[in-house]
Amino acid sequence: MASLNIKKGDHVQVITGKDKGVTGKVIEVLPEAEKVIVEGVNRIKKHTKIGQSVRGAKTGGIITTEAPIHVSNVMLIDPSDNRPTRVGYRRETVTKNRTDGTSYETTRSVRVSKRTGKDI
Repeated sequence: MASLNIKKGDHVQVITGKDKGVTGKVIEVLPEAEKVIVEGVNRIKKHTKIGQSVRGAKTGGIITTEAPIHVSNVMLIDPSDNRPTRVGYRRETVTKNRTDGTSYETTRSVRVSKRTGKDI
């Protein structure tokens, strides 16, 4: 299972399917199923059974909610120019400090826009 390039909170655009062209914010990422839930995309109607809550209020009816969409059907929007882009990674060296006052160098991975080359 490969890691996903889309993270929670990213702005994405749907590139195929019934909601093609719609943009939205990623609400949840489901890496085991390779799916994401995007705000306002792939909305479904869910019928729930009518019941009573503890206080006696009636619950149930028809609820509209977002369903998962496959991660290959969305593209990340580049924040610099608000256009869809592919995601690449760049390794950069950073210096970290330990609690005892010593420091050490390590690398971290940074997401980069393939189209503009800028950090995401």
